[in-house]
Amino acid sequence: MLEFIIEPSETGSRLDKLVVAHSPGLGRAGAKKLFAAGKVRLRKQGEERARHADKGDVASVGDVVFVDLDAESPKDAVPDAEAPLVVVLERADLVIVDKPAGQASAPLDPGEIGTVANALLARYPEMAGVGFSSREPGLCHRLDTDTSGLLLAARTKEAFSALTGAIKEGRFDKRYLVLCRADGLPEMGTIDIPLAPHPKDRKRVLACVHPRDVAREAPRPASTSYEVLRVVGDVALVEARAPRAGRHQIRAHFAAIGHPLLGDVLYGGDDSHGLGRHALHAHQVSWGGDRVVPAFTATSPLPEALARLVAE
Repeated sequence: MLEFIIEPSETGSRLDKLVVAHSPGLGRAGAKKLFAAGKVRLRKQGEERARHADKGDVASVGDVVFVDLDAESPKDAVPDAEAPLVVVLERADLVIVDKPAGQASAPLDPGEIGTVANALLARYPEMAGVGFSSREPGLCHRLDTDTSGLLLAARTKEAFSALTGAIKEGRFDKRYLVLCRADGLPEMGTIDIPLAPHPKDRKRVLACVHPRDVAREAPRPASTSYEVLRVVGDVALVEARAPRAGRHQIRAHFAAIGHPLLGDVLYGGDDSHGLGRHALHAHQVSWGGDRVVPAFTATSPLPEALARLVAE
């Protein structure tokens, strides 16, 4: 079950677009099925009970939306002890793993194995009752299949609630390493371009640069800050920060400013280096701690295939 509260920036948006924005991988067709099946409920601010929502309902700040994703999602993830799992930090309340490029975060098809979720379930069976849905046990967020780096998973419902709340509110520190073309890229900056599901290509998101797209697509706000760490030849190594990073946010943002990630052919990136993946690595996650989840920091080095391109 997915639950989210309408924020001021989302006021006036159609409910079906918000459900898609809050449910990576669902898509418009999936959202349409959920609304038709009565699996989306809306509780207006000040009301005690939620009602079945219509896809054309307009959101108001403070409203609460409930989405039964299991109605559209594949069946439960199954344990897979053979799936790769590199544990960076293990505690009673959480686990941080280092995902290689090419491994999916969670299964999409019934019975699919080999994903991080399958591996986590095999090693930490208590995660079966924790998470956004039964196909992504424990996972507090996800990474694209070809994005490498750190993934955070909770082992208790209390830790999951605290950590996902912090991520949603931008209080969780996530940092990424990016490789892109150096020419013309400022040494540091912030990319504030709202994003929406692409109206013509489900595989991509749309960076709504033009006011026309903003009016038509009702995008969600998105902000990515960055700093160039070094330049080697024509390649820049960049650290990007996006505490509330949504689907494809960093990839779409760098493409929107004319510097798509190396190897990111979906967004127009240079594929001449033969990476076979896009050059995005989640290299650090940090949490300052609260009364539920104590503080932690974890880091992951840049994979060799990327590191050799920016070796000093």
